[in-house]
Amino acid sequence: MTIKSNLVVYNTLTRKKEKFEALNPPFVGFYVCGPTVYSDVHLGNCRTFISFDLIYRYLLHLGYKVRYVRNITDAGHLEGDRDEGDDKFSKKARLEQLEPMEIVQSYTLGFHHVMRAFNTLPPNIEPTATGHICEQIEMAKEIIKNGYAYEVNGTVYFDVDKYTKTHHYGELTNRKLEDLLENTRELSGQDEKRGRLDFALWIKAKPEHLMKWLSPWGWGFPGWHLECSAMSTKYLGETFDIHGGGMDLQATHHTNEIAQSQASHHTAPAKYWLHTNMLTVNGVRMSKSAGNGFLPQELFTGNHSLLEKGYDPMVVRFFMMQTHYRSTLDFSNEALQAAERGFARLMNALKTLYKLKNGTHSSINVEKLIASFYTAMDDDFNSPILIANLFEAVRIINLIHDGKETINQTDLEKLQTTMKTFVNEVLGLFDQKENNNDGKALETAMSLIIEQRLEAKNRKDFATSDKIRDTLSSGGIIIKDTKEGTTWQLES
Repeated sequence: MTIKSNLVVYNTLTRKKEKFEALNPPFVGFYVCGPTVYSDVHLGNCRTFISFDLIYRYLLHLGYKVRYVRNITDAGHLEGDRDEGDDKFSKKARLEQLEPMEIVQSYTLGFHHVMRAFNTLPPNIEPTATGHICEQIEMAKEIIKNGYAYEVNGTVYFDVDKYTKTHHYGELTNRKLEDLLENTRELSGQDEKRGRLDFALWIKAKPEHLMKWLSPWGWGFPGWHLECSAMSTKYLGETFDIHGGGMDLQATHHTNEIAQSQASHHTAPAKYWLHTNMLTVNGVRMSKSAGNGFLPQELFTGNHSLLEKGYDPMVVRFFMMQTHYRSTLDFSNEALQAAERGFARLMNALKTLYKLKNGTHSSINVEKLIASFYTAMDDDFNSPILIANLFEAVRIINLIHDGKETINQTDLEKLQTTMKTFVNEVLGLFDQKENNNDGKALETAMSLIIEQRLEAKNRKDFATSDKIRDTLSSGGIIIKDTKEGTTWQLES
């Protein structure tokens, strides 16, 4: 089956825009690196997943049969990208005196709750690292067999120096080996690695480590980079169409994924690499250390010192799509409030569109208007240009409504169908005030309840505080107390 499309995408690997040509049309293999579920999903992650939701939706609209795979990292992610520090899950479990999989379950449910709030489509497959230990062990064995990895005292390392003799290790970021080495520390006498850039495929578990599995090299757990290579291969094949993720993953995680796949299968894992850019707040990069980070739930409720009010998830989604996925997105109260007004204007125009009465002829060029929607999205999923073109349609709709322009029945039906398709199905936007009045009421009620519970805790009335929490829990509403404040979510 041939799909007629003018879609071009920016390929990080080649650093240029390329015409999108599926390997096996109409099928498209699409892999996105998912969350590490040891804490609440942050807005940077949300921006990435919303961006790839837009891409997924548009590919579906064009007629492609997409297999969208997005993993859950629930093991093997150390605090440092260079195999240093504690395992994030074990550390969190010890701090909270829970089993690691309790941590995983809690934050996975929270992640799904936030993704539903943002109206993202679920992936076709959502595999976990712990569910694919066998595949990761087999891939590590294959890399050893091919001469690109070595084992030391139960830990298996990828031999970057050996790999670079026949491959360009830094091709994804266009960096030379010498530049990469400059940014790494010298090996100490006690370091097991042969080279400074070597990374762990399998890590020997200490006796006290909570998450470990038996392997040919003893008890251990997989390295963070190996899981995506193993799972993308299992569900999409040795080479697939699109691999996506945040730009922070390019230099280490995605670079190592490419190396693992080449060393194991002698082929590149993906044809096109797509990366989203970072978030800033009032021009400063969003981070915990900068003290300017806030969680999605805080953004929805306005329960944060940097926010003047709360914002509807659809407004936030609309706001994010006003910036191209490869550009920096800056949060500010002014920008969010402007997006709120723009979103309301777009929703009102959609309602007006379905109330218009047609005339005998059209004074506007509907075909040209519709073509502009496709032109925008075909240019590397350019959502801000699409939105600008949609607002040109809004202007025309209002002119027709005021009797200053006319439209015939055929064009009116085309415009109604196409506007609905691009707003609701491609951008994934809908008016929650119309569709979810109960949700708004719940948000309001929960804000009041959380405030009352905080007042009880401040006056050391812990019996009342606990009763509020337990009563909500019995009704399927989970309360979470964090350093940043109290959040809530519906139990999945």
